[in-house]
Formats: sequence, structure tokens, C-alpha cells
Amino acid sequence: MGRLDEKIAIVTGANSGMGMETTKALADEGATVIMLCRSERRGREALEKLLEKKDRKLDLILCDLGDFASVRDFVRQIKEKYGRVDILVNNAGFISLDRQETKEGLERQFGINHIGHFLLTTELLDMMKKGARIVVVASGAHKAGNIHFDDINLKHGYNVVRAYSQSKLANVLFTKELARRLSDKGITVNCCHPGAVATNMGVDRDTGFGKTITGLLKPFFLTPEKGARTAVFLAVDESVKDTTGEYFYKCKPAGSSKRSKDMELARKLFELSEHIVNK
Repeated sequence: MGRLDEKIAIVTGANSGMGMETTKALADEGATVIMLCRSERRGREALEKLLEKKDRKLDLILCDLGDFASVRDFVRQIKEKYGRVDILVNNAGFISLDRQETKEGLERQFGINHIGHFLLTTELLDMMKKGARIVVVASGAHKAGNIHFDDINLKHGYNVVRAYSQSKLANVLFTKELARRLSDKGITVNCCHPGAVATNMGVDRDTGFGKTITGLLKPFFLTPEKGARTAVFLAVDESVKDTTGEYFYKCKPAGSSKRSKDMELARKLFELSEHIVNK
């Protein structure tokens, strides 16, 4: 990795798991890292932990990716305070056994994992110049996914696998279409499967449901640090500075599903996403 002094990076979901490890890695290479977190308490705890033993350039800015006004306010603050973005790591993820909705009435996994990041990314684009990098943390779960255009919010026949795999397929399709649209700008867009990582993503923050299961399975999962490696690699490594529109696993290009390579599907999803955020 090359040093990142003077670089401005944003990491979503930076208060725990892979987001926190990504933040740490980028900051340790000299970048100023903006930690996008929904919870002020968890964000402050993470910030204090990251600053405990090392002098890192970090800034906590709150944002709820399930609320368009919050995303736009976050972007406004970035424009006023920094004026540019060199690295964007769309790491935050949400998963739920029961069907939930965002403030705008979107099914929450699609609304946060895809649409929230879509809005954030497209609103930040005018602050990105040649050489900037966008990294989307997707998942191998995209291979089971479909984009349900006739019922995008899964009001009928909801289940967690259907919802999560749709949102992760959307991540890969968004990566490919945005890379195509930015091909003449010198801004790269890549996505990755982090592997099976032990994080708190499936844990209910209010009830604690899922903690026991996560704890039992932890020995069989990658640590968040190892899970973050491919995203960090895509954000900083010189060997991929000109690579765009690709899906990576273990720091190498990997095979994604046939559906994820359908550029007509990618275009259709991009246009739907534009319509949703601009209603």
C-alpha cells in the first residue's frame, strides 16, 4: 500500500466490524477518515477506541442511510468541511429476519444496502476527481439474488434470504453500471465479497437477538480485520488503480453471477434507483 497522506476517505458503518477495521487501516496509512455512523453513542465509542493508542486523523459524522434527508445532510457537511472525497468505502450493511421499512417506505435491506448507498455515492460524485476510488462491499449472497422489479419492496412473500440477496445483487449491478458511466472520468468503482465474517450485522441492537448464535459460530468465521482486507486493497493498492467494474474476493478478481453481468439489468436498476431518490 502507498501512503494516503492528504487523502480524504469515507467509510460507512465505521463503528464496528469490518467498517472499523477499514477505518483503522486507511487512517494508519495517513488518510483522514470520515466515519459515517448512524448511532452517536456507538460512533463515539468507536472513535474513542480508535484514538486510544494511536494518533489518527478521524472525524465522526452521523448519518442514517435509511433516511434520504439524513444522507443529503451528511453530503452537505462533507462539502462544507472537506470539499473533496478521494476514497469512498460503502461498507455498512443491514439484515433482518422480519420485514422492516426505511423512512421512505422502502424494504429496509434494499433501502439501506443499496438505495442509501446509491444516494450517498451519486451525491458525492461531484467532489471526486480523477484517481478517486469507490469500493462497494457486496457479498457472495448476490448469486442467489433477483431484482424483483414487480415488487421491489417485497411486500409479498418476504423472507430474509430473498431480501438480502436482492440487495447484494443490487450492489454488484450498481458497481458495474456506475463504473461504465464513470469510465471517462478516471474514477474507479469495484465491489467485493468479504467472505464469511463474524460481525454484529445480524444482531438486533434493541433485544440482543442473534448474539448467542454469532458467538457460537465465531470460531468458523473470518475476523473483521481479515474480512476488511479486500475492501482496503481495492481502496489503496497501486495494482488496481486502473481496474474498474470488477468483483473481487481475497484481493483477486472473482466470478460473479451471470445475472450480475447483465448490463441491461444494471441500467434498469440504476434508472429505478434514480427515480426512487428523486421522487
